[in-house]
Amino acid sequence: MTDPIADMLTRIRNALTVKKETVEIPASNMKKAIANILLDEGYVSGVEFVENEHEGAIVITLKYTKDGSPVIGGLQRVSKPGLRTYSGAKTMPKVLGGYGIAIVSTNKGIMTDKQAKAQNVGGEVLCYVY
Repeated sequence: MTDPIADMLTRIRNALTVKKETVEIPASNMKKAIANILLDEGYVSGVEFVENEHEGAIVITLKYTKDGSPVIGGLQRVSKPGLRTYSGAKTMPKVLGGYGIAIVSTNKGIMTDKQAKAQNVGGEVLCYVY
């Protein structure tokens, strides 16, 4: 697998399409950080880390509105292995005019665009969530 983050986003997107309650993703430290950001921002209702014989798994409980539509309207991979996308603190992208979030990998860890602006750090823009 050349892009594990894109695989994670695709698994979540596909699970939302068929209205699954949970989705299981192979674990890594970066995926755990992204899952925790999704939980903190209110896009998913639960994140659980399960150990198995290999690397472990992340079980994400998806969140839906009362009428059954998913809370996550879209997941978009920005920086790809073939074309990395970086942004400074002052030029951090706004997703849907501030309604969505950009997840950024900085030298201080993985954080949202708002946290990166507040700490005045730039980094690689991993994905947009809206």
